[in-house]
Amino acid sequence: MNDRYFITFEGPEGSGKSTQIKLLQDFFKAKGLETLVTREPGGTKPGDSIREVLINKSSGNLEAETELFLMLAQRCEHLRKVINPALKAGKVVLCDRYFDSSVAYQGYGRGLGAQKVRKAHEEFLGDFLPTLTVLLQIKPSDGLKRANHGGTKQLDRMECEELAFHEKVYDGYNKMAEAEPERFIKIDAVGDPKIISNHIIEAILKRFKELR
Repeated sequence: MNDRYFITFEGPEGSGKSTQIKLLQDFFKAKGLETLVTREPGGTKPGDSIREVLINKSSGNLEAETELFLMLAQRCEHLRKVINPALKAGKVVLCDRYFDSSVAYQGYGRGLGAQKVRKAHEEFLGDFLPTLTVLLQIKPSDGLKRANHGGTKQLDRMECEELAFHEKVYDGYNKMAEAEPERFIKIDAVGDPKIISNHIIEAILKRFKELR
């Protein structure tokens, strides 16, 4: 199975994940590799329904455990029915958010604890971690301004959380990256998107020398 190229993108709100995923997809296409781009929460029809519950402000204040279990439910569907089949078929998988989002948002942001989130996933998903995780870094306050698009975009339920929550998420991401330097690459998400993409590609070429 070509599990070497299961690459996830993480970061605070407004870090530019979608843009960077598209640019990286172009890089892999130029290398002649078939690429699947997907996202979480979502990636499947049931997952998209769960996504609406999680991001819609009409859902109100969900319990931290409810968020975690909803994320785990959609991830079971996504990993088993979309991600793993694509990897077995030899495709590159680029995923906008994955397991580390649960640790950052529910583990650190909501206070459930990183180990509790990890244990829940290990029990149901087994060997579930990506090969490489690109952590796009931007200060939460700046990211939220970017996500708001100058006031033209309505923020979703998670984006509307207080800045203190997003700062906990940001700190959580950094703690994970420090604990697993072999899996994470940290990239400054401020600046020209193409220059940022070049930094990501350079880091990937260092990890996957066969792509040079």
